[in-house]
Amino acid sequence: MYIDNKILIGKNDKKELCILLDKANRHGLITGASGSGKTITSKVMAESFSSAGIPVFMADVKGDLAGTALPGEPNENVDSRVQKLKLENFEYQGYPVRFWDIFGDYGHPVRTTLDSVGPEILSMMLGLTEAQEGVLTVVFKIAKDNEWELDKIEDLRLLLQYVGDNREKFTTSYGNVTTQSVGVIQRCLLALENQGGDKFFGLPELDINDFLAVDADGKGFINILHSVRLFESPDLFASFLLWILTTLYTKMPEVGDLDKPKMVFFFDEAHLLFNGMPEYRLKRIVQVVRLIRSRGIGLYFISQSPADIPNEIIAQLGNRVQHNLRAYTPTELKTVKTAADSFRSNPDFNTYDEILALGTGEALISFQNENGEPEVVEKAKILPPQSKMGVIDDTSRNKIINASTLVGKYDEPIERESAFEEIGELNRLVKEQIEAEEAQKQAEKEAKEQAKREAEEAKAAEKAAKEEEKKLKEEQKAKEKAAKEAEKAKKNNPMYKLGKKAVNSAETKLINRLLNKLFKNFK
Repeated sequence: MYIDNKILIGKNDKKELCILLDKANRHGLITGASGSGKTITSKVMAESFSSAGIPVFMADVKGDLAGTALPGEPNENVDSRVQKLKLENFEYQGYPVRFWDIFGDYGHPVRTTLDSVGPEILSMMLGLTEAQEGVLTVVFKIAKDNEWELDKIEDLRLLLQYVGDNREKFTTSYGNVTTQSVGVIQRCLLALENQGGDKFFGLPELDINDFLAVDADGKGFINILHSVRLFESPDLFASFLLWILTTLYTKMPEVGDLDKPKMVFFFDEAHLLFNGMPEYRLKRIVQVVRLIRSRGIGLYFISQSPADIPNEIIAQLGNRVQHNLRAYTPTELKTVKTAADSFRSNPDFNTYDEILALGTGEALISFQNENGEPEVVEKAKILPPQSKMGVIDDTSRNKIINASTLVGKYDEPIERESAFEEIGELNRLVKEQIEAEEAQKQAEKEAKEQAKREAEEAKAAEKAAKEEEKKLKEEQKAKEKAAKEAEKAKKNNPMYKLGKKAVNSAETKLINRLLNKLFKNFK
């Protein structure tokens, strides 16, 4: 309950346990075993912050926070607690609620671009190693340098393929990109799509200022992220909440200490965020937690045990509520002791024993006082919520969603020219160039082959001509030889010689007769 500029959370016979509004951004911790009352405590806090005009963000992993939008229903347990705690002016009421859902089924869709998420948080979503995150960082840097918008998973998938295919081109300027890492990232993106992560990436992008609204009566909206399905993918759930937290950190201006926070953020199932987190990543989160309060944001972690939260984070949490812890093993008992030692001790009871003995709805509480110092731990009963406990029907939910001023702002996805189209066009041009080069090479090859064939044919023709000429010469030579041999044979023929002698004898006689006749005439 919001009373006298304070957030009343619990009471005992001696005092009221309240969060001071100007100390609410000193962050907080709500811990306890399952069923010990953590959800009720966070719900009471959220209602009170809303009444104080402070917007709230909560993740609803079981669907039972949705009832915050409707007035509570009188029942014996709540009425009895109200009387025992002597709560004045307690009345059942609903609170202004905005429902959100990254799948768009039970609230306004929540989308953002891969550029906004960045390689660090995306690596958490994908469960990448430090080396694989390095490759992803290189890919994001290449996209930024080329002014390629990474909106959706398909943009990143195509860019990864492009970088992998041309890794030698980028190695000198950006560092080594291995095909193995590219392959792992591609497989992880496919797994993320199968979890429904593809619905989270795209446009229109969430305007974080829509989380900071108040209604007409001055009450802060309680932004409830429906996370029943999202929680089935713990890494995606934790990474998504971390993205919202870091977005608040980067988008909100520095405001210093305010009279009250600009917003309170409840990080449920916080142990999922820190499970197996490497040191280099934890340092970044510690920095965000330490500095985000200067942006006017109060951060409250909810988990089963304080041991779920790293010591560097625990040290930043000034407002604490500890519900019952069940401990049987030495490790569990040690956890209880650690939780007890984190409180400023109360001489009236043993903190360690009380943690083990707390009943449902009871808690050990220590908030910061006016000087920013933790108060002595007190055992108290947590106030009952004023809104409805549990789930609400779809009709009531849809009525609230449709009455929101955000209707139509995020409903339909928006497409714009992004890396997918630009790299696709680049690939098309590259493909055309490659095809043109291959066609030119093929034409040159065919021309060379044709020239070779023609040269071979000319050479063969020349050879054939030479052979024909040689053949003709040989034939002529053979004919001449044959003629000579025939002539020789003829001359050597006895009949030829005899005939020639006869001819010569007749000729001689004729000449002699002519000479004699000529000589007589001369005389």
